[in-house]
Parts: sequence; structure tokens; C-alpha cells
Amino acid sequence: MTIPVWMLLGFATWTALLLLFTIGIYRWTLIFSGTVPIRDFPADASGGAEWYKRATRAHANCIENLPVFGAIVFALYVGNVGGALVDALCVTVLAARIVQSTVHVGFVHTNTIASVRFGFFFVQFICFVWLTGIIVASALQ
Repeated sequence: MTIPVWMLLGFATWTALLLLFTIGIYRWTLIFSGTVPIRDFPADASGGAEWYKRATRAHANCIENLPVFGAIVFALYVGNVGGALVDALCVTVLAARIVQSTVHVGFVHTNTIASVRFGFFFVQFICFVWLTGIIVASALQ
């Protein structure tokens, strides 16, 4: 497998682990302890601890960006586009996603924390645009 495909797999794995070790454990603990019934978890995560609400949003952020990264990696793969820069950009996407999610879940929402999170999101966005540019340039050659 190529580095971009490995990073896509890593992104999907991170998304699943984030769900399991934050939202999943929180809900299962409350359900299995008999504290709340299984029906008491609205889809918008309007209830629960603040970190739980942040974890739900961090997981949603992963879900929102996974298809974008997937489409880019698919285009890289189909177009046989690669190289050290492509690999580095894909590694950067995954690293920035992990840090963004960790900051989102681990820290109370303040202007500073929101700015840090946005910074790591923006790194991913720049990588997406750069990778897309590389794909288009390769296709036009």
C-alpha cells in the first residue's frame, strides 16, 4: 500500500477510536450502570458532560473530513500520483487531524483553544488544496 492509502486508513481508524474511547465509553458506562436508559442520548449530543459534547463534535468533524481525504487519496491512487511531497502532505493531514481532535476533546473551549483547533484544521485544508493541485497538474501533463 502507498503512504497516502495508509494515512487514509489511519484517518478512518482514528475516527473509529475517537468514537470508541470517548462517546462509546461514556454512553456504555451510563447505560450499563443503569444510570440512564439507552434511549436518552439525542443525536445532537445536547445532554451530557461538556467534554462529551466536545468529543461528539470532534468525531463529527472526522466524519465530515474523511470523505474529502478519501476522494483525494483515491484520485492520487487512480492517477498514480505519488512522491515524497505527496507522502509528507498525507502524513501531515493525519497528524494534524489527530492533534485537532485531541485538543477539541481534551481542553475547555476558549478563544485560544478554538484558534489552536482551527490552526490544525487549516493545516489539513492547505494539504487538501495542495494535494488537489498536484493531482490536477499531474493530469494535465
